[in-house]
Amino acid sequence: MEEQNKPPKKILVVDDNLDSRELVIKILKNKGLQLVEAVDGEDALEKVTTERPDLILMDISLPKIDGYEVTRRLKSDQNFAAIPIIALTAHAMKGDREKALAAGCEGYITKPINIHDLYDRIKPFLD
Repeated sequence: MEEQNKPPKKILVVDDNLDSRELVIKILKNKGLQLVEAVDGEDALEKVTTERPDLILMDISLPKIDGYEVTRRLKSDQNFAAIPIIALTAHAMKGDREKALAAGCEGYITKPINIHDLYDRIKPFLD
């Protein structure tokens, strides 16, 4: 019963590609989550401060500040270091996963997104 009184988990979806953001939001919106969008690295840093998300889905190739740098900045700030960040990226070459994890990402999901298991992949980070 207590579970129903909890506010919905908030996810920040960071991606400069509108179609990618809309797909993620379409997949997750029926899961009882609150979704916030950011269009680039600077926007992501601002939204983290104002929205305080429970989880961040971070594209790596972003204008202004890339996803690696945004992740490093957030992980070096004690106010935001505990927020799990999952890289959600088309970077699928050897070493890309390791680079994302080294920057501070707790997870790594490659595009194209599997619409059937995206929620299952992020759910452990929301519990």
